[in-house]
Order: sequence, then structure tokens, then C-alpha cells
Amino acid sequence: MYLAGEAWSPNQWITRQFLVLRMPAPIRLRELIRTIRTARTQAEEREMIQKECAAIRSSFREEDNTYRCRNVAKLLYMHMLGYPAHFGQLECLKLIASQKFTDKRIGYLGAMLLLDERQDVHLLMTNCIKNDLNHSTQYVQGLALCTLGCMGSSEMCRDLAGEVEKLLKTSNSYLRKKAALCAVHVIRKVPELMEMFLPATKNLLNEKNHGVLHTSVVLLTEMCERSPDMLAHFRKLVPQLVRILKNLIMSGYSPEHDVSGISDPFLQVRILRLLRILGRNDDDSSEAMNDILAQVATNTETSKNVGNAILYETVLTIMDIKSESGLRVLAINILGRFLLNNDKNIRYVALTSLLKTVQTDHNAVQRHRSTIVDCLKDLDVSIKRRAMELSFALVNGNNIRGMMKELLYFLDSCEPEFKADCASGIFLAAEKYAPSKRWHIDTIMRVLTTAGSYVRDDAVPNLIQLITNSVEMHAYTVQRLYKAILGDYSQQPLVQVAAWCIGEYGDLLVSGQCEEEEPIQVTEDEVLDILESVLISNMSTSVTRGYALTAIMKLSTRFTCTVNRIKKVVSIYGSSIDVELQQRAVEYNALFKKYDHMRSALLERMPVMEKVTTNGPTEIVQTNGETDPTPLETKPPPSGPQPTSQANDLLDLLGGNDITPVIPTAPTSKPASAGGELLDLLGDINLTGIPSITAYSKNGLKIEFTFERSNTNPSVTVITIQASNSTELDMTDFVFQAAVPKTFQLQLLSPSSSIVPAFNTGTITQVIKVLNPQKQQLRMRIKLTYNHKGSAMQDLAEVNNFPPQSWQ
Repeated sequence: MYLAGEAWSPNQWITRQFLVLRMPAPIRLRELIRTIRTARTQAEEREMIQKECAAIRSSFREEDNTYRCRNVAKLLYMHMLGYPAHFGQLECLKLIASQKFTDKRIGYLGAMLLLDERQDVHLLMTNCIKNDLNHSTQYVQGLALCTLGCMGSSEMCRDLAGEVEKLLKTSNSYLRKKAALCAVHVIRKVPELMEMFLPATKNLLNEKNHGVLHTSVVLLTEMCERSPDMLAHFRKLVPQLVRILKNLIMSGYSPEHDVSGISDPFLQVRILRLLRILGRNDDDSSEAMNDILAQVATNTETSKNVGNAILYETVLTIMDIKSESGLRVLAINILGRFLLNNDKNIRYVALTSLLKTVQTDHNAVQRHRSTIVDCLKDLDVSIKRRAMELSFALVNGNNIRGMMKELLYFLDSCEPEFKADCASGIFLAAEKYAPSKRWHIDTIMRVLTTAGSYVRDDAVPNLIQLITNSVEMHAYTVQRLYKAILGDYSQQPLVQVAAWCIGEYGDLLVSGQCEEEEPIQVTEDEVLDILESVLISNMSTSVTRGYALTAIMKLSTRFTCTVNRIKKVVSIYGSSIDVELQQRAVEYNALFKKYDHMRSALLERMPVMEKVTTNGPTEIVQTNGETDPTPLETKPPPSGPQPTSQANDLLDLLGGNDITPVIPTAPTSKPASAGGELLDLLGDINLTGIPSITAYSKNGLKIEFTFERSNTNPSVTVITIQASNSTELDMTDFVFQAAVPKTFQLQLLSPSSSIVPAFNTGTITQVIKVLNPQKQQLRMRIKLTYNHKGSAMQDLAEVNNFPPQSWQ
């Protein structure tokens, strides 16, 4: 072994030179790639990699400066293939410290790939980067800027922000664009350094170089998104940005920036995004950019995807700022044209954008209804789903018949994964906009016939309630249902509704009193044959058999010639292995034997069932205890024009303003209040004096929660929120959102208004229903958004102080 500083004899020198000449030079990167690609199996490739890694490690240990750059380059290729390369981190630092540009280039590339801020090794390169930022060669400075902008930690950014800011002011456009992107990374890591770059950022927009312009717009966008103060400060740059965008549109052909006949579309898209941020909730800025947006929307070529990208950004900007109504219609028409494009991605983007705007520009979107409905026939499942969601959002009282025809046709032919959502949407739309009760019943029956196995659990009781209330349609309905289940029991919800109706109105079926269509001749025995077939069918569930047995029992008071047969059927199921069915049969047998004098009264026809109009969801009231659903799913917001009064808003949730609170089991009922108080749903709310809480109090906005519990379902907690405003100005566009853990189910109903009056002169009320089956401690996260004093406000808060009485 030879020690440094020792004098070598001629023999020692000759020996060392001989050893150096005998050591083979490491293979080049290109040869390594060619060798690895010849591997036939994964094991063979791993063997090659391990052999080369061993050679590289040996070279690193011997401090071989000659081939360090080549070895690190090969190591980076192995890293890209997924093999460990962490042992080359320090070698990257040595290359960065080298004076050769080729070494620095590989060293910085290795640092960006192998190092990150979680490893302390990266701090060792801070001084090298600082020196290179002040280097006399622009390419070395560019390498340092790229590395800092890629993996610089917050400590490095603080130490080197001054050098980056100096390079932003240089006259070299090559360095200015890289410094601007590096400044974006510095701001993300250390937001408090944002003001340092403010003077230099203003001057970047005066640059003629498109690369500098592009990066300056990126830097401005980042600053505006992170700081409301910066957003207000840079709004005065809107005319300058409009001028730059106009020059891009009006400029002639430039081979340096032309992409498919459009001048620098990347810069145009960036400017449009920045204009969207600057114009949001600001009338003056929106007014200044209206003309240029209209010009871009009308002059951009749509035959190439580049033009479509610019048009899409233009549409998003128009929809997000306070633009003129004509401009919004133009934007929606552009999306309508996108729906006719052959590209599936463009059609999907158009449907998604229309779905976001349908609530604010309903009439403009309605003009493209036929095109949207055509998208239901698309082969792409993502486009189908978006088209289905948008179609339901477009349904209103004027087009309900036509839209339901198309959606029912879609329900017939769509894939199974769509049927549940489609059936649910049809139910809600039919309940809200049904032109007649017969149409409503026919539509629900068509859904049950087509997709009965996919409907929600509350579909059966809802249809039963609808049929019961339609007194004049009883004969027609029972005849239709009887024919619908003849020989086909596959759609269990349909069979359950049919069994219930036959039990209730079997006498009307036998008498042939149907006036709406030609009556059929059915005997009592034929009706019982159907119900007995349901009982013995392998496709019938336990619930369906319960419906059928109860229907047979009810027919003992409707039919006169088959009572003995009914007794035999009921007695047979007294020994059924199904406990529920056995219990029903035993009770019905006892009714025949011990309480036969009461049978007619107990099994008489069901009274009319009414919806209870409250601030809560619809509850269906039945007196025999068979069905008492309390749906916990919220209806989608109405797609058409909204009623202006608070009372209409609340009543509209229940399908109309003409529903009156009637409770069959009690002679009187409590009136429903449109002012937001949550009153007794069925006269059974347990008012135990649960204390109210203040969930939020900040910036003059106060949110209070009051609680009530239902005796019918103790697991449901009804929370009424009251929002008040103590400031001197109204809070507009108020939106309250809430989220609970997965063990809970939450239903958030519509608020009484979107404006919180100033000086506590009024409140907004909103009802929340929380299902807590496991009786766990209630926790909730709330999000509040509103406009106040011309600014958009948003805040998050957690509510963990719910009183124990509200959830135990």
C-alpha cells in the first residue's frame, strides 16, 4: 500500500502503472443499456445489475475521478429501472463540486433524482449551489436553479432566496425564466418570502421573450392563489395581461411559437387561468376581460386539439368570473359543440363542465338537451354516467314526459352498474314533476319491472303510499300489477307492491271495475293461486313471502267463497322454518280462531297516507305497522328555477307546496313552519330539553345547534342550525357544509335562505339528520363559505362539544 506524500522508487511507480493499465475501463452507459435489454428474464437482468453495481462500488471506493461521471450516469439509469442507487448520493455531491461542466450536469441530475429534503445529505450541497448561482457561466447557473427549484428544502430556500431574486432582475432571459420557476418553488416552501419577489415580478410581464412571459405568469398565479393581498395587488395588471393575450391572438405566423396554426397556446392557457383567478368575485376586473374572452372564444380554431384546449380554458374563465350573460351563453354553446366532437375526452370534459353550470345557467344548458340525451347511447361508460347525471339535472315540469321516456329507454339497455342510480333518479324526478298520478304510477311500475332488483329500499313503501293516496286509481293499479307479475317473480320489489295491492284491493280486481283500460276476468281462486305461487317460489325472499301471506289474510275479508282455503294456507305456514313467516301465520290463525269477530275491523282497507310537511325529510305514515320508512338520503337540488320564498324552498323538498300535514292516528297535527323551526314530524319528537350549543363564532358569524330526538327511531338525531350575523353588512351566498365519520349517516337539507341579514335582524335555518346506530360520541366537521364586504370568505371548524343527550 502506498501512502500519500511518500517518495516512490522507480520500481514502485512502474508497478502502479502496470496495475492501472491492467484494470479495465468501465463500460459506457450505452453499452450497459444494450446489455440489460438483452436479458430474457427478470432474474438475468438482476444479475447483470448486481454485477455492474459491484463494479461501480469498487470504483467509488478507489476514488476513481476519471470514470466517476460515467459511473453515476449508469447508476441513475439503474435507479430509473427501480433498483437501489442510494450509495451514489455522495458521489453526486463530488461531481457538483467539480469544475467541469459535464461533471456538474450529471451531479445535479443525480441530486435531483437521488436526494430529497428528507435526507440530511442534501444540506451539504447548499454552499455549492450558492457558488454556482453566482458562476460566470449561465449554463452552470441554470443547473443550480433547476436543482434548487426541484428539490430545495425550506432551509435551502431561505438561504438562497436572495440569489434567486438577483437572477430574476438580470437581463439574461435564459436565467430569468429559470429563476422565475425557482421562485415558485421557494414561495411554496417558504410563503413568507413572497414579498421579496414582488418588485422583480412586476417587470417580468414587460419581457418580450415568451419563455420569460410564461414563467412569470406561473409565478403570478402562485402568488395570487396563496395570498389575498397579492391577489388584490395584481388585479391592476389585468389590462396588461389582456394586451399580451390580444397580441398573441392577432400576431401573424411565428415558427418559433406556432403549434398547429395557433401562436403559443401554452402561454395563452396560462394567461387565461391567471385571468380567471384575478376576475373571480371582482366586477371591474371581470369587465376589463369580457371583450378579450369573447374574442378568444370566437376566433380560436376548433379543428385541432390545441384550439379546443384554449376554448376549454376560456369557458372555465367565463364561468368563474362575473361575466355578462351573453358571454356565458357563448361559453355553454362552446361546450355544446364539444359534445359533437369525435374525441371522447372532449365530450367527457364538456359534460362535466355543463353539469357544474346547469344550476346557474339552466335555460342555456337546456338548449343542448337533445345532444346530451344522445350521449346516453355512447359506448364509453364514463360519458354515459356524466350524461345520465346531467340529464336528471335538466328534468323539469315542462320536459318531464320526454326526458323520462329517454331515461326509461336508457334504464332498459344500460349496464347493471348504472341501474341503481338511474332508477333512484327517475323516482325522485317523477315524485317532483309528475304531471298526473296515473303517469307517476305507470312510471314507477315501469322502473320496477325493468330494474326492480336495483331500486332503493324505500321504493316499495313510497309506491305503496302513492297508490294508497290515488283512490280513483286503485282498480287500474291492482289490475296492472296483477298482469305484471303473472308467471314472473324475478323483480322482488314489484312482487311486494303487487302482493300488497292485491291484498288491499283484491275485491276490485275480481269485480272488474277498471275504467282506465279493458277489465280482465279473474276469479278469487286465480288470485289466490298467484299469491300461493309467490309463497312457494324459490325467487321469493323472506320479506316477499311476508307480503304475500299478509295479502292472503287480508283477502279473507274481501273474498266470500275462498275463506276456508285461506284458513288452510295460513295454518300450513304456522310450522314454517322461517321464523318471521311462522309468527305471522300463528297470529293469523289465532285471529281466525279466537278473535274472528274482530277480523273484519282489523283487516279493513288502509286509510289514506299523507306526507308530513316539516323542515325534515318525508315520512310515510301507516297504521298497521308494516311499513314505516324514514329515508335518510337527500334529494338532489332542484334543477329548474328556485322559488323565492323560504317557505316554498322548504316545501319544495317534499315535491310541492300543496301537501298538508295530516296524521291518521291523531285528529290534530302541528303546523309546519317555514321559518325554520323543526317541529314534530309525527307528533312523537322527544322534547327532553337537550341543551343547545354554539358550534361556531367568528368574524361576526355565529352558528348555533339545537337538538331533538325521535321516539320512533332513537338512533336519529335532528339538529337545527341557526346562523346569525352581527356585522353591519349582509353575508351573501352563504353555504353550510358538514361531514361526519363513516360510522354515521348524515342528511343535510336545504337552508331557508342564502343571505344572513346584518345586525342580527334575522337568521338562516337548516336541518341536519344524523343516524347514529352505534350510539357513538357525535363529532362533526363543518365548512362555511360566504361573501362579505366584497370578499369570498371560507373557514373550517370542528364541533366536538355535542351534549351527551344528543347521541346517547
